[in-house]
Amino acid sequence: MSMEKLRDALQQGIYTVINPFVRLLIKLGFTPNAVTTTGLILNIGVAGIFIWGGETSNRGELEYVGWAGALVLFAGVFDMLDGQVARLGNMKSTFGAMYDSVLDRYSEMIMFMGICYYLISHHYLLSSLFAFIALIGSMMVSYTRARAEGLGVECKGGLMQRPERIVLIGVSAIACGVTYYFVGADYKVYVPGVPFHVFETMSVFTLPITVMAVMTNITAYNRLMDSKKAMEAKEMATR
Repeated sequence: MSMEKLRDALQQGIYTVINPFVRLLIKLGFTPNAVTTTGLILNIGVAGIFIWGGETSNRGELEYVGWAGALVLFAGVFDMLDGQVARLGNMKSTFGAMYDSVLDRYSEMIMFMGICYYLISHHYLLSSLFAFIALIGSMMVSYTRARAEGLGVECKGGLMQRPERIVLIGVSAIACGVTYYFVGADYKVYVPGVPFHVFETMSVFTLPITVMAVMTNITAYNRLMDSKKAMEAKEMATR
């Protein structure tokens, strides 16, 4: 099974679970745009937790990371709910699709702002750089698709689409908070001959972000090249 088919199968499984909740939201009068707005507000809350943790906690006190991760996943549910509310409630609209895309970008940038603030506040400077690179890659993954589709070419696929990014950040942040609870902040791994530690408790969160920084930009590049091939084929067909 290809990655895209597996992703679609997982998505359909998730929809089967959440559809009863979607129907409840529709009965309560929620519109797709209201659900999208709720997702944005929750992501503002994620940034708030990271910023609060950066301001009030000491380096190595990682409980804020864990709580922020839990809220990241909860907010991510609303990213799926808005589309389902539109489909099941027969409330699809062109502006609604645009509103969803725009607020998703705001949500992701605000979330990364909180992450970068926390990392810089606690002097994880290299990790904050990778978080910013991950933000750049995340935006370019979305932009290459939007720009290609605006030029009449379908541009999907890749390993680091928005759902994967949300799950990776949310799960790694929760895992970091849980690891901190059980082993503390001072856990470090050293390699003989290397003058600094190669792993610490915070790495449970920052290493996945580093992977994301690489993979998002690879995904954006692959989409760019795929779009180039599709556009060249389209131009050849019209000659």
